Amino acid sequence: MFDSDGVYNTQNDRFSTANRGEANQKGGIHQKKKFPAKVMVWLGACSKGIFPLVIFQQGTIDHDRYIKELLPVTLRCGNHVFRNDWKFQQDGAGHHTHQLTQP
Repeated sequence: MFDSDGVYNTQNDRFSTANRGEANQKGGIHQKKKFPAKVMVWLGACSKGIFPLVIFQQGTIDHDRYIKELLPVTLRCGNHVFRNDWKFQQDGAGHHTHQLTQP
């Protein structure tokens, strides 16, 4: 997930400075919007190549979008690269475990 602020977790940013003014000059203050524009992306990559980038403009994804927009890309590219000898692995996200996305 990417958002228009460009910073996902500012807690990971650390600055070592002598004073607050120097920290501010090095980017120590991050202004964030309350509701930044977001975009979610998916990209498959393996030793045999990279699958096309799938961009979800509205940010979040449910099982219906997953089935309609992502699974066709993975199936087409997976079969092209690996023929019929491959497995698509999913984690425990809700749209992965939904009954309609299971074989």
